[in-house]
Amino acid sequence: MLQTLRNAFKVTEIRNKLLFVALILILYRIGAVMPVPFVNSALMNATLTNQLGAASIFGYLNALSGGAFGTATLFALSVSPYITSSIVLQLLDVAFPSWFGGKDGRNADPEAKKKKMTLWTRVVTVLLAILTSWGYYNIMLNYESQGFNILSDTGETTLGAIVIIVCYCAGAALIMWLAEKIEEKGIGNGISMILLANILASTIGSVASFIGFIDLGIHTGVVQAIVNIVLSVLSLALTIAIVVFVIWITGSERRIPIKYAKRVVGRKMYGGQSSHLPLKVNMSGVMPVIFASSIITLPATIIALVFKGQPTPANPFPYWLNQVFSPTGSWWSLIYMALMFLLILGFSYFYILISFDPVEVSNNLQKQGGQIPGIRQGTPTAEYIKKILSKVTLMGAFFLSFIAVFPTLISWGLGMLSVGFPETLGFLGSFPSLAFGGTSLLIVVGVIQETAREIEAQLTMRNYKGFLND
Repeated sequence: MLQTLRNAFKVTEIRNKLLFVALILILYRIGAVMPVPFVNSALMNATLTNQLGAASIFGYLNALSGGAFGTATLFALSVSPYITSSIVLQLLDVAFPSWFGGKDGRNADPEAKKKKMTLWTRVVTVLLAILTSWGYYNIMLNYESQGFNILSDTGETTLGAIVIIVCYCAGAALIMWLAEKIEEKGIGNGISMILLANILASTIGSVASFIGFIDLGIHTGVVQAIVNIVLSVLSLALTIAIVVFVIWITGSERRIPIKYAKRVVGRKMYGGQSSHLPLKVNMSGVMPVIFASSIITLPATIIALVFKGQPTPANPFPYWLNQVFSPTGSWWSLIYMALMFLLILGFSYFYILISFDPVEVSNNLQKQGGQIPGIRQGTPTAEYIKKILSKVTLMGAFFLSFIAVFPTLISWGLGMLSVGFPETLGFLGSFPSLAFGGTSLLIVVGVIQETAREIEAQLTMRNYKGFLND
């Protein structure tokens, strides 16, 4: 990876593209800390932490925005409207292929279809940004922190509402434009690169938390300082081990052997070669985790909105429900983690079902004269691929579930120990969580690998001697 990056900077065109991406990301981070008129960022952040709760969908959106959602800055909506519109349109394209060109959507002109999809993605993104901005404004209007209103007196007027909503819509549109510029003049997927910048920005807070944890131990005593340092080192080692594991699984695949029959075209003979059909273990990527996270945070979100904060034991059922759908805090959190695990399993199969068609793959192999050794062409081939795919998907689903749940399980375990043994292990309550959550880790690894592959492909196209000889 580092060698590829060094070689890329030796090629002027690729170096300019990388610098352009860096410039766009810097501009994005400036927008992510730019305040919006009539909004008190500190009070909004306190409201998100103390009342709305990290277990709600607002905590999830705050993580994906790099903290901008919690501070209500210009780019508070981040890439959420764009990602949501892209996912919705992709699902509609699978369900109704004729909507975006051609009689059945399969014979459409690729360029015309791409332009139509891009246009509708932009339109839906703006509509979602307007809807989300209106909801976000109402949250700030109806909540207060420490007896103070999040919005100023002007912000509560009609004119103030229009200004705030327009600012957030403009921020979402500007993010979409920046992402498209990265794809047009830079390297990598624009939205993925912005997500990567957000996640890496969030890790700065994690590093500061670990430094504070170590500093707390130093001021407490020598023994406590040693314990805190050891725990921090172990956490770092565990994070690195998980990263290595994710990279290994992400590159793993099940290869189905394919043999092509010989055929004569004119005076030339084609075929007679052996190849393989690769089925990646993590074919669905991070999408099942995103779907599962969005659904499992809904109960906590609804409860927070209805009660304008966290319910108390005076409301038994909402209080119990909030405990169940909270990742940490009580034994009921084990139900949350079990549900998260099962939802990721289910969505992994669902995403593969809509994105990979064994029948179409079988038909393409038959048209090209390809055959799986020992399996007849047609339906038997499709059934065989489906059988293998089911097993591979199961392994990938277990992998995603583990990556998503394991960091939460560690944080929950430490929190329970601090509550159960306050005199001896109470300090564990201030122990920071792992630097990366499951979704964040998958996004970071996926984006870095995808960008590295694109850089290598561009170097190969330019016949860069140093790269080809490595």
